[in-house]
Amino acid sequence: MLAVSLSCPVFPSEDPERVRQAVLNIFPSADLVLSDGVLSGDAGSIDHFSTQIRRQRILDTMRSMLIKGRKGESSMLNINKQAAYAGKISFVEERTILGTIKVIFRSDDIMAFIESLAPQTVDGEEVLI
Repeated sequence: MLAVSLSCPVFPSEDPERVRQAVLNIFPSADLVLSDGVLSGDAGSIDHFSTQIRRQRILDTMRSMLIKGRKGESSMLNINKQAAYAGKISFVEERTILGTIKVIFRSDDIMAFIESLAPQTVDGEEVLI
């Protein structure tokens, strides 16, 4: 079973609705709550996210980020809020000035999940087994 949680700081200089929209641009079915300056919740479906990483042709980067962020049966990555507001997925280091959208994937078999979301590629094309 897959669970995907999201969290994102909302700074006083930011419009909370724009931050919400940035998250929804990547995870349209997310169920989000703003509390104590943090927008967080469950991502719901990751279908749009999966489509976007293929459309943007960033499967290799996605795969390496998920493997790098793996701890036990979860994997964490950070997405740039400004890029997300524009509907793009851009990975960043955790410590950025405006903060990031932190995405945590939890699965009973995280490597199988990584294989399904971001399979290996050859010359940018998915390797079909």
